Amino acid sequence: MRDLRALLEITIEKNASDLHLIVASPPCLRIHGELYFLSDEEPLTKETAEQLLFTILSEEQKELLINNKELDLSFEITGKGRFRVNVYYQRGSLAGAFRFVPMEIKKIDELGLPSICHQFAKLKQGFVLVTGPTGHGKSTTLAAIVDEILATRSCNVITIEDPIEFVFKKQNQKAVVSQRELGQDTHSWTAALRSALREDPDVVLIGEMRDYDTIAAALTIAETGHLVFSTLHTNSASQTVDRIIDAFPEEAKNQVRIQLSTSLEAVLSQRLMPTIAGGRTLAYEVMVSSPAIKTAVRESKSHMIDNIIQTSGGMGMTTLESCLVKLVNEGKITLETARLFALRPEEVSRLIKKA
Repeated sequence: MRDLRALLEITIEKNASDLHLIVASPPCLRIHGELYFLSDEEPLTKETAEQLLFTILSEEQKELLINNKELDLSFEITGKGRFRVNVYYQRGSLAGAFRFVPMEIKKIDELGLPSICHQFAKLKQGFVLVTGPTGHGKSTTLAAIVDEILATRSCNVITIEDPIEFVFKKQNQKAVVSQRELGQDTHSWTAALRSALREDPDVVLIGEMRDYDTIAAALTIAETGHLVFSTLHTNSASQTVDRIIDAFPEEAKNQVRIQLSTSLEAVLSQRLMPTIAGGRTLAYEVMVSSPAIKTAVRESKSHMIDNIIQTSGGMGMTTLESCLVKLVNEGKITLETARLFALRPEEVSRLIKKA
């Protein structure tokens, strides 16, 4: 069995997004969304899994893992890449999931993101959310936008992550960036978010809004004149609005709708999907703040958001289905793939016929 560093280097060489180490299976890579086992490796035993995974843990981290049964951390191979790591127990044995994070942060245009993302990087305040399933590039998108902010603006950027993924570098003499990792640099999301307001931020990146406390703090930071970026595991803009409001108790929901209607600037919901030529490409839904969107949020009419997006292309909005049909017409993905990833497959069929 190769050592962990060698397995991680293979992950990088094969352009895999993830490495999975699970007892009774050989090491497994996810490449362009599909799983592939390393056929020249033996299935892991309980002992080899523990030996591999313990090599990257400090004594303190080992203790936390044994007590909590799971642990998030980051690990770097100098000059080659970083990994977001989750070590956990399954059926009484250790397992690990390693998400590759490239050293180089790609630009907005390189990633095939909508051009309106350049406008997100120019905002002075408000709330911008990137949503979608796990493993569909949300962190990569946020990194590209924040990297552009650091390259073009005079600002103080603070990130709060669990763990730190992309490492930002100061690109001009006007910007500064502080990156805080849960466990290493702060004891809790709540404490870090409360402190952020005392650290003179212009931009705050919250790795993930997980619960009521983080959502409430993010809203407060955005509402007090700062630009806040974060992620949610939702499939569309309307679902995102509902998820945020549903996190609050019933008696607070009306106030939250008002807060959200004034602070929410944009929701970018994205998917990575297989292409005809091999590899993956990006499809997305874009919602930006408009008087109609603000009214829908404030008056608890999130079911109207999809229709508003459909009729607001001139403002830079687009539905996921429109983006999928564009990819089909460009010959990048199949019609079957478009229907599979669509929220409303019948809308894909309608748009194809219309075209």
